[in-house]
Amino acid sequence: MKSWDVVIAGGGIVGVSLARELRKHGASILIVERGQPGREASHAAAGMLAWCDPMLPDPLRRLARASAGMYPEFVHEIEDESGMRVDLRTEGTIAYFEQPAEGDAASCVSTGEWRALAADEIARLEPRLAYSGEAAYWTPEGCVDPRALIAASVKAARHRGIEIASGAAVTEVEVEGGRAVAVKTAKTTYTAGAVVNCCGAWAGQVPPQRFPTRPVKGQMLCVVAAQHELVTHVVRAPEVYVVPRSDGRIVIGSTLEDAGFDKRVDSETIQRLHQAAARLLPDLGEARMLETWAGLRPGTPDALPLLGATEVANYFVAAGHYRDGILLAPVTALVMSQVVRGFKPDFDLSAFSAARF
Repeated sequence: MKSWDVVIAGGGIVGVSLARELRKHGASILIVERGQPGREASHAAAGMLAWCDPMLPDPLRRLARASAGMYPEFVHEIEDESGMRVDLRTEGTIAYFEQPAEGDAASCVSTGEWRALAADEIARLEPRLAYSGEAAYWTPEGCVDPRALIAASVKAARHRGIEIASGAAVTEVEVEGGRAVAVKTAKTTYTAGAVVNCCGAWAGQVPPQRFPTRPVKGQMLCVVAAQHELVTHVVRAPEVYVVPRSDGRIVIGSTLEDAGFDKRVDSETIQRLHQAAARLLPDLGEARMLETWAGLRPGTPDALPLLGATEVANYFVAAGHYRDGILLAPVTALVMSQVVRGFKPDFDLSAFSAARF
């Protein structure tokens, strides 16, 4: 029976990025994905690299900052190996948020990573933006097209010789003598030297360890405006965000809903988001709608990911990234590769241990 050094359960951006990182160090890798690789949370994401977000939990800030810094090389490598273009945009973000007064988020202001914008500067940066006098900041946060990113990442993974088995979910991690030795699906069993659970919102459904992950639904839409470059920066406000793509598409999102695994789209919710975006950029009111969808973010009770070893030897978890899976993919791949290979990770992962639950 064929065996792999590492079997990764879950083929989203976190699982595929980790597979590529482990493969660089010579490991044989199999990704087992319930559906089509990258078609769940990764496919549904907006792609904001929001490492300065004031809502980001403080324990995540070092990882988020490091991961954002890794992104240009991360994308360059994926583009080189796949022959595909990944739309990484570095124009920055205009954010309508209250300035954080304390905590690690406040350091973004003190170090100049948040810069207050006057009305004339907003008009210069985004002439079509309707400025209402609210406090606005420029941040260096970029964005990426997650669909292009995951498609290129999967192609790059196959280029490196990583195998992918799709169409059947992992139903159990098989344990013998206190060690993970294989994963089971409804169809077959795959033997492994180590197993990593990267199943996102489904991570808690894989025995023997029930991680407290849950789906957090987000509804979104995509439009195209008559003006090709209607907006060049990401624009973020408390009730809506607007994310441009280089091909002229504009993504608008998003909701936070506890709706289980329901991915149905509600027309009234979509209309509300569209109207909120049009209050920021009036031309969006006449933009042609291309697509609507809903995705399931992998949440945890404390909004922090699960990263590291589990109570079962040779069984690891990298899940629960909530709204930041795209942002955190490069650094997650780095540190989890180190953990799986038996090295001390470059960052302290104690705050993300599964043992906290």
